[in-house]
Amino acid sequence: MTREEFIKVLDGRYSYEIQGNNVVVYGKYTTNLDSLTSLPPGVKFKSEADVWLESLTSLPTGISFENKGNVYLRDLTSISPMFTFGNKRDVHLGSLTGGWFSEWNGNIKGIESKWLLNKMIKDGVFER
Repeated sequence: MTREEFIKVLDGRYSYEIQGNNVVVYGKYTTNLDSLTSLPPGVKFKSEADVWLESLTSLPTGISFENKGNVYLRDLTSISPMFTFGNKRDVHLGSLTGGWFSEWNGNIKGIESKWLLNKMIKDGVFER
């Protein structure tokens, strides 16, 4: 998907700003872009709520989640070791871990699940 196509999807539905090479999506409510199978590079999600991208299968470079809610990525099949989740709540990785990462059986008591997820990503566990 091109940047221009992505902006057309956002227009009239979600608030966004162009900041340099980035499209920054923000707002008070859930950002629901479930029908998208791809995103252009350089998208930053900074909403007050959840981000739903159920049909997305990969994360291009420059994508960041800095939203205050959950991130729902049901169909994601790989994550680059260069990626880090910065959202405040949980991450749903249906195709990779079977559901919400905080409920994944491989979590370790006493270690914050988001820290573990980002460490696993950095170590290439989800790279395919």
